[in-house]
Order: sequence, then C-alpha cells, then structure tokens
Amino acid sequence: MSFSKYRLPEKLISIQKPMMRVCYSLLPIALFSIYLFGWRSAALIAVTFIFGIAAEAAFTFREGKPVTSAVFVTCLIFSLSLPPSLPLWMAAIGIVVGVVIGKMAFGGMGLNIFNPAMVGRCFIYITFPIEMTSNWAKPFWGGTGGFSLWSAPIDTITGATPLSQLKSGRDISLTDLFIGNTAGSLGETSAFLIILGAIYIISSKTASWKLAISCLLGAITASFFLKTAGVEGALSTLQTLLSGSLLFGAAFVVTEPITGAKTMPGQWVYGASIGVLSVILRQFSNFPEGLMFSVLLMNSIVPIMDRAFRKAPSTVKASL
Repeated sequence: MSFSKYRLPEKLISIQKPMMRVCYSLLPIALFSIYLFGWRSAALIAVTFIFGIAAEAAFTFREGKPVTSAVFVTCLIFSLSLPPSLPLWMAAIGIVVGVVIGKMAFGGMGLNIFNPAMVGRCFIYITFPIEMTSNWAKPFWGGTGGFSLWSAPIDTITGATPLSQLKSGRDISLTDLFIGNTAGSLGETSAFLIILGAIYIISSKTASWKLAISCLLGAITASFFLKTAGVEGALSTLQTLLSGSLLFGAAFVVTEPITGAKTMPGQWVYGASIGVLSVILRQFSNFPEGLMFSVLLMNSIVPIMDRAFRKAPSTVKASL
C-alpha cells in the first residue's frame, strides 16, 4: 500500500450528532470506571481510541474521506466491555480487528452487518480467554477511589464477577449491583449510570426504545421461566438484569441502528431474541456471558428477518 495515494481530507473527522449523543451518555460510565479501577481504565480507553481511529483512518484517508464519529462510539463501547486488568496491547488488537474486519471490510460506515465493537471483543475473548474471563479487579470504594491511584493492586484480584459468583450460589447485595460497587468490565458495573444513559439516548430519539425494552423483556421472560422450572443455578429476574453485561448491552449495543433490525416487528423479535439467547447461553454454555454471542448471531439474520417482515401480510405486521 503506497502512502503517496493518501490525501488528507479537508475535515479529518465527520461529526454526526446522534453518535456524539451516545458518547455523551457513555462518558459518566467511563469516568466512574476510573473511580472504581484507577487511571489504568483511562489508559485502556485511550489506547482503544488511538488504535480504533487510526484503523479507520487508514481506509478513509486513502479515499480522501474523514473518519466518522461513529468510530468513537465503537471505541467507547468496546473499551467499556473490557476487564480493567486486560493488557493494553490486547485492547489495541481487539479494536483494530473490530474496526477493520467488523466494519471497513464491509465498505465502512452504514454497510457493516456485524456490530464492530462486538466483533473486536469476540476476537480477543476467544484468542485470550484467560485475560478476558479470569482476572477481575476488586473496585476501589470511598473517598477519591481510583482517581488517586493507577490500578487495583495484585492482591485485590478476585477472579470472579458478580455473575459468576451468583451462579455459584454466593449472595451479592442488589444495592451494590445497582450502584456499581462490584467487580466486572469497565462499563457494566453501575446499573444506575447505565439506566441514566439509556434514558438520555432514548429520550433524545438517538436510540430505539423498542430494541432496548424487547431485549430486557426477552431476558426477564427467560430468567423467570428457568427460575420457575427450578433449573439449578438459575438467577432471579433482578439478579439477571443487574449482573453482567445484559443491561449495558440492551442500552448501548442492541440499540445500535446500523446492525439492528429496521422493521418494527423485526425490532421486537431481534431484541427479544437477544435477551432470551443471552440468558440461555449464560445458563447452559461454558461462557460466563451470552450477550456478545447473541448480538453477533442475531446480526447475521437481520437482513433475512427484515426481508421476511416486509413481505409479510399486513395482519401479521399489525399483530406484532
């Protein structure tokens, strides 16, 4: 690839207001991750942004086009889905794979089938499973928290997220799960901040409430059924919603407009299917989390599903 073919566009970054609103909704969550886990969280986010933007620029600048602010959203969601102790170079690999393979390989902005952040996370999840699933830092709490520290010391590594602890039979305070005083990925700990961010992007019409609500309804239905059926290790509805990445994913991943369903009935089926699959994979697979795989699976059938609903009789559409 010849660098002589590159020509910088007049505007290096194309700002899309909806994408920036998603970024604004994620900023409090990012700041809270620093409070919980120290400034290493900020380093993870910064490395992700540097390599994610550079990966997209390598393609867009070649055509004289700017980087889109959509990559900011991809970088934020990806970085906030990572464990705080993940080596920085692994984060760099993951976001490059997500942007290049998950987005630019399909033609760039608006043409990708799969959610780029989830593509990148899935790659490093499978490639580096120990780093992605085993090393969890106990959060700082009280006073300035992690704002005065780099990262949690080695002896505070717990080895278990609230989700895995709950599945093993341990009890965790629902209050801690709600406010975020728990181990976990950078952005999944505080249900309170996630809900506030979701309210902002939905009320500003940046995200579809149908996608978020249908995902949660699907998860609630599946968890209620498993718990009622007496399945061993099944979590209660509140535990299902407040632990792990389900709430974060429903708010910021499932509602991603490019890779999600476009038809109204399709949105309900798409969201509900992700919720149900996430709970089922959590319960019966070897993976502690199911949302990432559920999103990518449903991404793959969105075109077929939307096409089917567009051709469906109006009575079927109305019933949904």
